[in-house]
Amino acid sequence: MSVSTTLPDWPPALTPEQHQHLILLSSTYALSHGFTLLPPQSANPPTSAISAPLTLLPTPFPRGLYELAVALQPLYNALYARITLDWEFLDRVMGGSVSKVDSFQGELWRGWKSIRNDLVQPLQLGLFRSDYLLHETQGEELSIKQVEFNTIAASFGALSQRASEMHRYLQKATDGFYSISPHLTKPSNIPQNEPLRNLASGLAQGWKAYGKDDAVILFVVQEGERNVFDQRWLEYELLESHGIQVIRHTFSELSSLATIDPSTKNLLLPSPLQPSSPPKEVSVVYYRAAYTPTDYPTSAEWTTRILLEQSKAIKCPSMALQLSGAKKIQQVLSEPGVLEDFLLGKDRPDVGFGVGAGSLTRADVDKLRSSWIGLYPMDDSSYGQKAYELAITEPERFVLKPQREGGGNNIYRENIPTFLKELEAEAREDGEPSKKEGYILMELIEPPKGLRNHLVKGGDNHSRNSDIVSELGVYGVSLFGGDVKQNITSTAGTLLRTKGRESDEGGVAIGISSIDSPLLID
Repeated sequence: MSVSTTLPDWPPALTPEQHQHLILLSSTYALSHGFTLLPPQSANPPTSAISAPLTLLPTPFPRGLYELAVALQPLYNALYARITLDWEFLDRVMGGSVSKVDSFQGELWRGWKSIRNDLVQPLQLGLFRSDYLLHETQGEELSIKQVEFNTIAASFGALSQRASEMHRYLQKATDGFYSISPHLTKPSNIPQNEPLRNLASGLAQGWKAYGKDDAVILFVVQEGERNVFDQRWLEYELLESHGIQVIRHTFSELSSLATIDPSTKNLLLPSPLQPSSPPKEVSVVYYRAAYTPTDYPTSAEWTTRILLEQSKAIKCPSMALQLSGAKKIQQVLSEPGVLEDFLLGKDRPDVGFGVGAGSLTRADVDKLRSSWIGLYPMDDSSYGQKAYELAITEPERFVLKPQREGGGNNIYRENIPTFLKELEAEAREDGEPSKKEGYILMELIEPPKGLRNHLVKGGDNHSRNSDIVSELGVYGVSLFGGDVKQNITSTAGTLLRTKGRESDEGGVAIGISSIDSPLLID
Protein backbone atom coordinates (compact mmCIF):
# COMPACT_ATOMS: atom_id res chain seq x y z
CA MET A 1 0.00 0.00 0.00
CA SER A 2 1.13 3.54 -0.71
CA VAL A 3 -0.34 6.96 -0.02
CA SER A 4 -0.27 10.30 -1.80
CA THR A 5 0.25 12.26 1.42
CA THR A 6 2.58 15.22 1.03
CA LEU A 7 4.66 15.66 4.14
CA PRO A 8 4.90 19.28 5.30
CA ASP A 9 8.11 21.28 5.48
CA TRP A 10 9.41 20.49 8.94
CA PRO A 11 9.96 21.80 11.51
CA PRO A 12 8.04 25.07 11.53
CA ALA A 13 9.97 28.06 12.82
CA LEU A 14 10.42 28.57 16.54
CA THR A 15 11.62 31.80 18.10
CA PRO A 16 14.71 31.44 20.31
CA GLU A 17 12.48 31.95 23.35
CA GLN A 18 10.03 29.25 22.26
CA HIS A 19 12.89 26.88 21.53
CA GLN A 20 14.43 27.31 24.98
CA HIS A 21 11.03 27.01 26.63
CA LEU A 22 10.41 23.67 24.89
CA ILE A 23 13.81 22.37 26.00
CA LEU A 24 13.02 23.36 29.60
CA LEU A 25 9.54 21.81 29.50
CA SER A 26 10.64 18.60 27.78
CA SER A 27 13.69 17.96 29.95
CA THR A 28 11.88 18.58 33.22
CA TYR A 29 8.92 16.46 32.07
CA ALA A 30 11.25 13.62 31.11
CA LEU A 31 13.06 13.68 34.45
CA SER A 32 9.79 13.99 36.37
CA HIS A 33 8.14 11.06 34.58
CA GLY A 34 10.93 8.52 34.29
CA PHE A 35 11.53 9.15 30.58
CA THR A 36 15.16 8.52 31.44
CA LEU A 37 18.37 6.52 31.05
CA LEU A 38 21.21 5.93 33.44
CA PRO A 39 24.25 8.06 32.59
CA PRO A 40 27.43 6.31 31.39
CA GLN A 41 29.53 4.82 34.19
CA SER A 42 26.58 5.00 36.57
CA ALA A 43 26.94 4.00 40.21
CA ASN A 44 25.22 0.90 41.58
CA PRO A 45 22.74 1.57 43.04
CA PRO A 46 22.27 4.60 40.77
CA THR A 47 22.43 8.11 42.15
CA SER A 48 21.42 10.07 39.04
CA ALA A 49 19.57 9.84 35.75
CA ILE A 50 19.47 11.77 32.48
CA SER A 51 16.55 12.32 30.15
CA ALA A 52 16.39 9.84 27.28
CA PRO A 53 17.28 11.27 23.87
CA LEU A 54 14.12 12.98 22.61
CA THR A 55 12.70 15.27 19.94
CA LEU A 56 11.25 18.65 20.79
CA LEU A 57 8.46 18.23 18.23
CA PRO A 58 6.68 15.11 17.00
CA THR A 59 7.65 14.09 13.46
CA PRO A 60 5.17 14.00 10.53
CA PHE A 61 4.10 10.52 9.42
CA PRO A 62 1.30 9.67 6.93
CA ARG A 63 -1.81 8.61 8.83
CA GLY A 64 -2.74 5.92 6.30
CA LEU A 65 0.68 4.26 6.48
CA TYR A 66 0.74 4.44 10.27
CA GLU A 67 -2.66 2.72 10.37
CA LEU A 68 -1.47 0.12 7.85
CA ALA A 69 1.58 -0.75 9.97
CA VAL A 70 -0.64 -1.20 13.03
CA ALA A 71 -3.14 -3.30 11.05
CA LEU A 72 -0.40 -5.65 9.80
CA GLN A 73 0.67 -6.67 13.30
CA PRO A 74 -1.96 -9.42 13.90
CA LEU A 75 -0.87 -11.05 10.63
CA TYR A 76 2.74 -10.95 11.75
CA ASN A 77 1.79 -12.40 15.14
CA ALA A 78 0.18 -15.37 13.42
CA LEU A 79 3.00 -15.75 10.89
CA TYR A 80 5.76 -15.94 13.49
CA ALA A 81 3.76 -18.27 15.71
CA ARG A 82 3.46 -20.68 12.77
CA ILE A 83 7.14 -20.35 11.89
CA THR A 84 8.10 -21.17 15.47
CA LEU A 85 5.94 -24.29 15.51
CA ASP A 86 7.40 -25.54 12.20
CA TRP A 87 10.52 -27.41 13.34
CA GLU A 88 11.22 -28.76 9.86
CA PHE A 89 11.36 -25.23 8.44
CA LEU A 90 13.62 -23.98 11.25
CA ASP A 91 15.93 -26.94 10.78
CA ARG A 92 16.15 -26.35 7.04
CA VAL A 93 16.80 -22.62 7.27
CA MET A 94 18.70 -22.17 10.53
CA GLY A 95 20.20 -25.65 10.77
CA GLY A 96 21.73 -25.37 7.31
CA SER A 97 24.67 -23.20 6.34
CA VAL A 98 23.77 -20.48 8.87
CA SER A 99 24.44 -22.79 11.83
CA LYS A 100 27.76 -23.83 10.28
CA VAL A 101 29.19 -20.36 9.66
CA ASP A 102 27.54 -18.32 12.44
CA SER A 103 28.70 -19.66 15.80
CA PHE A 104 26.04 -17.79 17.80
CA GLN A 105 23.07 -18.92 15.73
CA GLY A 106 24.59 -22.40 15.50
CA GLU A 107 24.86 -22.67 19.27
CA LEU A 108 21.28 -21.48 19.66
CA TRP A 109 19.92 -23.93 17.08
CA ARG A 110 21.95 -26.91 18.35
CA GLY A 111 21.00 -26.18 21.94
CA TRP A 112 17.31 -26.03 21.08
CA LYS A 113 17.51 -29.17 18.95
CA SER A 114 19.17 -31.13 21.77
CA ILE A 115 16.26 -30.57 24.18
CA ARG A 116 13.17 -29.82 22.11
CA ASN A 117 11.68 -33.33 22.28
CA ASP A 118 11.67 -33.19 26.08
CA LEU A 119 10.21 -29.71 26.66
CA VAL A 120 7.39 -29.62 29.21
CA GLN A 121 5.85 -26.19 28.47
CA PRO A 122 3.93 -25.99 25.16
CA LEU A 123 2.94 -22.32 25.60
CA GLN A 124 5.22 -19.64 24.18
CA LEU A 125 5.02 -15.88 24.66
CA GLY A 126 6.20 -13.28 22.17
CA LEU A 127 6.55 -9.56 22.78
CA PHE A 128 7.31 -8.52 19.21
CA ARG A 129 8.22 -5.34 17.38
CA SER A 130 8.03 -4.93 13.61
CA ASP A 131 10.14 -1.99 12.40
CA TYR A 132 9.46 0.09 9.27
CA LEU A 133 10.87 3.03 7.35
CA LEU A 134 9.03 5.30 4.96
CA HIS A 135 10.15 4.60 1.40
CA GLU A 136 10.09 7.12 -1.44
CA THR A 137 11.23 6.45 -4.97
CA GLN A 138 11.04 8.80 -7.90
CA GLY A 139 7.60 8.87 -9.50
CA GLU A 140 5.97 6.72 -6.79
CA GLU A 141 3.91 7.49 -3.73
CA LEU A 142 5.16 7.08 -0.19
CA SER A 143 5.04 3.54 1.22
CA ILE A 144 6.32 1.68 4.28
CA LYS A 145 9.00 -1.02 4.09
CA GLN A 146 9.90 -3.41 6.86
CA VAL A 147 13.42 -3.18 8.28
CA GLU A 148 13.22 -6.23 10.53
CA PHE A 149 11.00 -8.23 12.88
CA ASN A 150 12.16 -8.48 16.49
CA THR A 151 11.22 -11.56 18.54
CA ILE A 152 13.52 -10.98 21.53
CA ALA A 153 14.13 -8.02 23.87
CA ALA A 154 11.96 -5.60 21.85
CA SER A 155 12.75 -2.57 23.98
CA PHE A 156 11.59 1.03 24.58
CA GLY A 157 7.89 0.28 24.98
CA ALA A 158 7.70 2.12 28.29
CA LEU A 159 9.82 5.06 27.14
CA SER A 160 7.84 5.30 23.90
CA GLN A 161 4.66 5.72 25.93
CA ARG A 162 6.39 8.43 27.96
CA ALA A 163 7.46 10.20 24.72
CA SER A 164 3.88 10.25 23.46
CA GLU A 165 2.68 11.54 26.83
CA MET A 166 5.39 14.22 26.79
CA HIS A 167 4.44 15.50 23.35
CA ARG A 168 0.77 15.56 24.28
CA TYR A 169 1.70 17.52 27.43
CA LEU A 170 3.75 19.99 25.39
CA GLN A 171 0.81 20.40 23.03
CA LYS A 172 -1.49 21.30 25.92
CA ALA A 173 1.03 23.43 27.82
CA THR A 174 1.94 25.63 24.85
CA ASP A 175 -1.44 26.06 23.13
CA GLY A 176 -0.58 23.58 20.39
CA PHE A 177 3.15 24.24 20.30
CA TYR A 178 2.48 28.00 20.07
CA SER A 179 0.24 27.31 17.02
CA ILE A 180 3.32 27.32 14.79
CA SER A 181 1.66 24.68 12.56
CA PRO A 182 -2.00 23.69 12.10
CA HIS A 183 -0.87 20.05 12.32
CA LEU A 184 0.30 20.61 15.90
CA THR A 185 -2.91 22.13 17.22
CA LYS A 186 -5.12 19.06 16.73
CA PRO A 187 -4.80 16.57 19.64
CA SER A 188 -5.83 13.56 17.53
CA ASN A 189 -2.78 14.05 15.30
CA ILE A 190 -0.60 12.73 18.15
CA PRO A 191 -2.16 9.28 18.66
CA GLN A 192 -2.78 7.71 22.04
CA ASN A 193 -0.02 5.19 22.60
CA GLU A 194 0.20 2.74 25.51
CA PRO A 195 2.84 0.07 24.84
CA LEU A 196 3.84 0.03 28.51
CA ARG A 197 0.36 -0.97 29.59
CA ASN A 198 -0.12 -3.40 26.71
CA LEU A 199 3.26 -5.17 26.96
CA ALA A 200 2.84 -5.56 30.71
CA SER A 201 -0.63 -6.94 30.04
CA GLY A 202 0.92 -9.48 27.66
CA LEU A 203 3.35 -10.64 30.35
CA ALA A 204 0.43 -10.83 32.77
CA GLN A 205 -1.50 -13.00 30.28
CA GLY A 206 1.43 -15.42 30.29
CA TRP A 207 1.47 -15.40 34.10
CA LYS A 208 -2.28 -16.06 34.17
CA ALA A 209 -1.99 -18.93 31.67
CA TYR A 210 0.70 -20.50 33.87
CA GLY A 211 -1.95 -20.73 36.58
CA LYS A 212 -0.08 -20.14 39.85
CA ASP A 213 -1.16 -17.05 41.81
CA ASP A 214 2.02 -16.75 43.87
CA ALA A 215 4.43 -17.29 40.97
CA VAL A 216 6.77 -14.50 39.87
CA ILE A 217 8.04 -13.27 36.51
CA LEU A 218 11.80 -13.42 35.91
CA PHE A 219 13.49 -10.63 33.94
CA VAL A 220 16.83 -11.82 32.53
CA VAL A 221 18.89 -8.64 32.15
CA GLN A 222 22.34 -7.54 31.03
CA GLU A 223 25.17 -6.39 33.28
CA GLY A 224 25.43 -2.60 33.50
CA GLU A 225 22.09 -1.96 31.77
CA ARG A 226 21.59 1.78 31.13
CA ASN A 227 18.06 1.36 29.76
CA VAL A 228 16.90 0.15 33.15
CA PHE A 229 13.94 2.51 33.52
CA ASP A 230 12.27 1.12 30.41
CA GLN A 231 12.41 -2.27 32.16
CA ARG A 232 11.51 -0.99 35.62
CA TRP A 233 8.32 0.63 34.32
CA LEU A 234 7.19 -2.82 33.14
CA GLU A 235 7.99 -4.19 36.58
CA TYR A 236 6.00 -1.43 38.30
CA GLU A 237 3.04 -1.87 35.95
CA LEU A 238 2.97 -5.62 36.58
CA LEU A 239 2.96 -5.08 40.34
CA GLU A 240 0.55 -2.16 40.51
CA SER A 241 -1.99 -3.20 37.85
CA HIS A 242 -1.76 -7.00 38.05
CA GLY A 243 -0.32 -7.80 41.49
CA ILE A 244 2.59 -9.75 39.96
CA GLN A 245 6.07 -9.66 41.47
CA VAL A 246 9.19 -9.47 39.29
CA ILE A 247 12.67 -10.80 40.07
CA ARG A 248 15.62 -9.47 38.01
CA HIS A 249 18.81 -11.45 37.44
CA THR A 250 21.71 -11.59 35.01
CA PHE A 251 22.82 -14.86 33.42
CA SER A 252 25.85 -14.99 35.72
CA GLU A 253 23.60 -14.71 38.78
CA LEU A 254 21.18 -17.31 37.48
CA SER A 255 23.96 -19.85 36.97
CA SER A 256 24.22 -20.24 40.73
CA LEU A 257 20.64 -19.40 41.76
CA ALA A 258 18.22 -21.09 39.32
CA THR A 259 17.13 -24.66 39.94
CA ILE A 260 14.48 -26.96 38.47
CA ASP A 261 12.37 -29.26 40.61
CA PRO A 262 13.12 -32.71 39.15
CA SER A 263 9.54 -33.97 39.49
CA THR A 264 7.45 -30.90 38.55
CA LYS A 265 10.01 -29.12 36.32
CA ASN A 266 9.10 -25.90 38.13
CA LEU A 267 11.75 -23.17 37.80
CA LEU A 268 12.71 -22.02 41.29
CA LEU A 269 14.62 -18.99 42.55
CA PRO A 270 15.47 -17.92 46.10
CA SER A 271 13.70 -14.83 47.36
CA PRO A 272 16.16 -11.92 46.94
CA LEU A 273 15.75 -10.64 50.50
CA GLN A 274 14.64 -13.83 52.26
CA PRO A 275 16.97 -16.58 51.05
CA SER A 276 15.98 -18.88 53.90
CA SER A 277 12.28 -18.78 52.94
CA PRO A 278 10.80 -21.20 50.38
CA PRO A 279 12.00 -20.42 46.82
CA LYS A 280 9.85 -18.51 44.37
CA GLU A 281 8.27 -20.37 41.46
CA VAL A 282 8.76 -18.64 38.09
CA SER A 283 5.80 -18.42 35.72
CA VAL A 284 7.38 -16.46 32.83
CA VAL A 285 11.01 -15.92 31.80
CA TYR A 286 11.24 -12.55 30.03
CA TYR A 287 14.53 -11.96 28.22
CA ARG A 288 16.00 -8.48 27.98
CA ALA A 289 19.34 -10.17 27.36
CA ALA A 290 20.44 -13.32 25.47
CA TYR A 291 20.24 -11.83 21.96
CA THR A 292 23.92 -11.08 21.39
CA PRO A 293 27.09 -13.19 21.65
CA THR A 294 28.45 -10.91 24.39
CA ASP A 295 25.63 -12.15 26.64
CA TYR A 296 27.29 -15.60 26.50
CA PRO A 297 30.96 -14.98 27.38
CA THR A 298 31.44 -18.58 28.60
CA SER A 299 29.74 -21.94 28.24
CA ALA A 300 28.10 -21.36 31.63
CA GLU A 301 25.64 -18.88 30.12
CA TRP A 302 24.59 -21.39 27.46
CA THR A 303 24.13 -24.00 30.18
CA THR A 304 21.89 -21.59 32.07
CA ARG A 305 19.86 -20.81 28.93
CA ILE A 306 19.28 -24.54 28.37
CA LEU A 307 18.29 -24.98 32.01
CA LEU A 308 15.66 -22.22 31.77
CA GLU A 309 14.37 -23.63 28.49
CA GLN A 310 13.82 -27.05 30.07
CA SER A 311 11.70 -25.67 32.88
CA LYS A 312 7.92 -25.42 33.11
CA ALA A 313 8.06 -21.60 32.98
CA ILE A 314 6.72 -19.91 29.83
CA LYS A 315 9.60 -18.42 27.87
CA CYS A 316 9.46 -14.97 26.26
CA PRO A 317 10.89 -15.89 23.84
CA SER A 318 11.65 -19.59 23.62
CA MET A 319 14.82 -20.57 21.78
CA ALA A 320 12.69 -21.54 18.78
CA LEU A 321 10.94 -18.17 18.73
CA GLN A 322 14.28 -16.40 18.97
CA LEU A 323 15.52 -18.39 15.97
CA SER A 324 12.38 -17.39 14.08
CA GLY A 325 13.39 -13.74 14.32
CA ALA A 326 16.69 -14.25 12.47
CA LYS A 327 17.45 -12.18 9.36
CA LYS A 328 17.77 -15.40 7.34
CA ILE A 329 14.15 -16.27 8.15
CA GLN A 330 13.10 -12.81 6.98
CA GLN A 331 14.90 -13.36 3.69
CA VAL A 332 13.53 -16.87 3.07
CA LEU A 333 9.98 -15.67 3.75
CA SER A 334 10.34 -13.29 0.80
CA GLU A 335 11.01 -16.14 -1.64
CA PRO A 336 8.11 -17.16 -3.93
CA GLY A 337 5.51 -19.32 -2.22
CA VAL A 338 7.00 -19.41 1.28
CA LEU A 339 4.79 -16.75 2.88
CA GLU A 340 1.78 -18.15 1.01
CA ASP A 341 2.42 -21.59 2.50
CA PHE A 342 2.58 -20.25 6.05
CA LEU A 343 -0.54 -18.11 5.82
CA LEU A 344 -2.70 -19.98 3.29
CA GLY A 345 -1.48 -23.57 3.63
CA LYS A 346 -4.33 -25.83 4.71
CA ASP A 347 -2.16 -27.95 6.99
CA ARG A 348 -0.94 -24.99 9.03
CA PRO A 349 -1.94 -25.02 12.73
CA ASP A 350 -4.78 -22.84 13.94
CA VAL A 351 -2.90 -20.65 16.39
CA GLY A 352 -6.15 -19.26 17.76
CA PHE A 353 -5.84 -15.65 16.62
CA GLY A 354 -8.87 -15.59 14.36
CA VAL A 355 -6.55 -16.58 11.54
CA GLY A 356 -7.14 -20.32 11.40
CA ALA A 357 -7.22 -22.44 8.27
CA GLY A 358 -9.29 -20.75 5.56
CA SER A 359 -9.67 -17.42 7.38
CA LEU A 360 -6.75 -15.69 5.66
CA THR A 361 -6.88 -14.50 2.08
CA ARG A 362 -4.53 -13.65 -0.76
CA ALA A 363 -5.16 -10.00 0.11
CA ASP A 364 -3.58 -10.57 3.54
CA VAL A 365 -0.51 -12.07 1.89
CA ASP A 366 -0.30 -9.16 -0.55
CA LYS A 367 -0.47 -6.64 2.33
CA LEU A 368 2.55 -8.22 4.00
CA ARG A 369 4.52 -8.53 0.78
CA SER A 370 3.80 -4.90 -0.08
CA SER A 371 5.70 -3.87 3.07
CA TRP A 372 8.88 -5.73 2.05
CA ILE A 373 11.91 -4.48 0.16
CA GLY A 374 14.19 -6.74 -1.92
CA LEU A 375 15.90 -9.48 0.15
CA TYR A 376 18.50 -11.90 -1.21
CA PRO A 377 20.50 -14.89 0.05
CA MET A 378 24.28 -14.92 -0.09
CA ASP A 379 24.61 -18.62 -0.92
CA ASP A 380 25.68 -20.50 -4.05
CA SER A 381 22.18 -20.91 -5.49
CA SER A 382 21.36 -19.12 -8.73
CA TYR A 383 19.42 -16.59 -6.65
CA GLY A 384 22.44 -16.13 -4.38
CA GLN A 385 24.84 -15.78 -7.32
CA LYS A 386 22.64 -13.04 -8.74
CA ALA A 387 22.69 -11.31 -5.35
CA TYR A 388 26.46 -11.54 -5.18
CA GLU A 389 26.80 -9.93 -8.60
CA LEU A 390 24.49 -7.09 -7.52
CA ALA A 391 26.44 -6.60 -4.28
CA ILE A 392 29.72 -6.30 -6.19
CA THR A 393 28.55 -4.17 -9.12
CA GLU A 394 25.84 -2.00 -7.50
CA PRO A 395 26.75 -1.89 -3.79
CA GLU A 396 25.35 1.63 -3.34
CA ARG A 397 21.85 0.08 -3.46
CA PHE A 398 22.31 -2.39 -0.61
CA VAL A 399 23.06 -3.23 3.01
CA LEU A 400 24.63 -6.54 4.05
CA LYS A 401 23.14 -7.90 7.29
CA PRO A 402 24.42 -10.64 9.62
CA GLN A 403 22.23 -12.70 11.96
CA ARG A 404 22.44 -10.20 14.82
CA GLU A 405 20.21 -7.96 16.91
CA GLY A 406 21.00 -4.67 18.59
CA GLY A 407 22.48 -2.60 15.73
CA GLY A 408 26.05 -1.78 14.77
CA ASN A 409 26.62 -4.98 12.77
CA ASN A 410 25.61 -4.09 9.21
CA ILE A 411 27.82 -3.40 6.18
CA TYR A 412 26.67 -0.55 3.95
CA ARG A 413 27.08 0.45 0.33
CA GLU A 414 30.64 0.85 -0.92
CA ASN A 415 32.04 -1.20 1.97
CA ILE A 416 30.22 -4.34 0.80
CA PRO A 417 32.51 -5.58 -2.04
CA THR A 418 35.70 -5.47 0.03
CA PHE A 419 33.97 -7.11 2.98
CA LEU A 420 32.59 -9.94 0.85
CA LYS A 421 35.97 -10.62 -0.74
CA GLU A 422 37.56 -10.77 2.72
CA LEU A 423 34.95 -13.31 3.83
CA GLU A 424 35.61 -15.44 0.77
CA ALA A 425 39.36 -15.29 1.34
CA GLU A 426 39.10 -16.80 4.81
CA ALA A 427 40.31 -20.38 5.01
CA ARG A 428 37.67 -23.07 5.45
CA GLU A 429 37.58 -26.83 5.73
CA ASP A 430 36.40 -29.08 2.90
CA GLY A 431 32.63 -28.90 2.54
CA GLU A 432 32.30 -25.93 4.89
CA PRO A 433 30.17 -23.14 3.40
CA SER A 434 31.55 -19.65 2.91
CA LYS A 435 30.98 -17.27 5.80
CA LYS A 436 29.08 -14.97 3.48
CA GLU A 437 26.17 -17.43 3.77
CA GLY A 438 25.65 -16.13 7.30
CA TYR A 439 24.53 -12.81 5.77
CA ILE A 440 21.59 -11.57 3.75
CA LEU A 441 21.58 -8.77 1.18
CA MET A 442 18.84 -6.17 1.54
CA GLU A 443 17.91 -3.29 -0.73
CA LEU A 444 18.32 0.04 0.98
CA ILE A 445 15.06 1.72 1.94
CA GLU A 446 14.99 5.35 0.80
CA PRO A 447 13.28 7.57 3.40
CA PRO A 448 11.84 10.89 2.19
CA LYS A 449 14.19 13.86 2.29
CA GLY A 450 13.55 17.33 3.62
CA LEU A 451 12.25 16.54 7.09
CA ARG A 452 14.16 17.97 10.01
CA ASN A 453 13.59 18.08 13.76
CA HIS A 454 15.21 19.33 16.95
CA LEU A 455 17.08 16.41 18.54
CA VAL A 456 18.03 16.59 22.22
CA LYS A 457 20.72 14.17 23.35
CA GLY A 458 20.25 12.74 26.84
CA GLY A 459 21.81 15.03 29.43
CA ASP A 460 22.16 18.03 27.08
CA ASN A 461 20.42 21.38 27.60
CA HIS A 462 20.38 22.23 23.90
CA SER A 463 19.13 20.65 20.68
CA ARG A 464 20.54 19.90 17.24
CA ASN A 465 18.44 20.78 14.20
CA SER A 466 19.10 17.85 11.89
CA ASP A 467 17.96 16.31 8.63
CA ILE A 468 16.25 13.19 9.95
CA VAL A 469 15.15 9.62 9.31
CA SER A 470 12.39 8.10 11.47
CA GLU A 471 11.80 4.40 12.07
CA LEU A 472 8.34 3.24 13.18
CA GLY A 473 8.09 0.13 15.33
CA VAL A 474 4.78 -1.63 16.02
CA TYR A 475 4.57 -3.84 19.11
CA GLY A 476 2.64 -7.08 19.24
CA VAL A 477 1.81 -9.66 21.90
CA SER A 478 1.33 -13.33 21.09
CA LEU A 479 0.67 -16.24 23.46
CA PHE A 480 0.48 -19.49 21.49
CA GLY A 481 1.40 -23.15 21.31
CA GLY A 482 -0.91 -24.79 23.82
CA ASP A 483 -4.69 -25.03 23.95
CA VAL A 484 -5.91 -22.80 21.12
CA LYS A 485 -8.60 -21.34 23.39
CA GLN A 486 -5.85 -20.13 25.70
CA ASN A 487 -3.94 -18.31 22.97
CA ILE A 488 -4.03 -14.52 22.64
CA THR A 489 -2.85 -11.89 20.22
CA SER A 490 -2.90 -8.12 20.21
CA THR A 491 -1.29 -5.04 18.77
CA ALA A 492 0.46 -3.28 21.64
CA GLY A 493 1.37 0.27 20.60
CA THR A 494 4.16 1.91 18.64
CA LEU A 495 7.66 3.36 18.88
CA LEU A 496 9.13 6.11 16.71
CA ARG A 497 12.91 6.50 16.75
CA THR A 498 14.39 9.47 14.92
CA LYS A 499 18.05 10.01 14.02
CA GLY A 500 20.18 12.30 11.91
CA ARG A 501 20.28 11.19 8.27
CA GLU A 502 24.09 11.14 8.36
CA SER A 503 24.03 7.97 10.52
CA ASP A 504 23.34 4.54 9.02
CA GLU A 505 23.05 2.88 12.42
CA GLY A 506 20.70 3.74 15.26
CA GLY A 507 21.01 3.39 19.02
CA VAL A 508 19.06 5.34 21.63
CA ALA A 509 21.29 4.53 24.60
CA ILE A 510 24.40 5.80 22.78
CA GLY A 511 22.62 8.97 21.71
CA ILE A 512 22.34 8.40 17.95
CA SER A 513 18.54 7.99 17.89
CA SER A 514 15.92 9.96 19.80
CA ILE A 515 12.60 8.63 21.01
CA ASP A 516 9.90 10.49 19.15
CA SER A 517 6.14 10.49 18.47
CA PRO A 518 4.38 10.39 15.09
CA LEU A 519 2.42 13.45 14.02
CA LEU A 520 -0.24 11.96 11.77
CA ILE A 521 -0.71 13.77 8.46
CA ASP A 522 -3.70 13.18 6.16
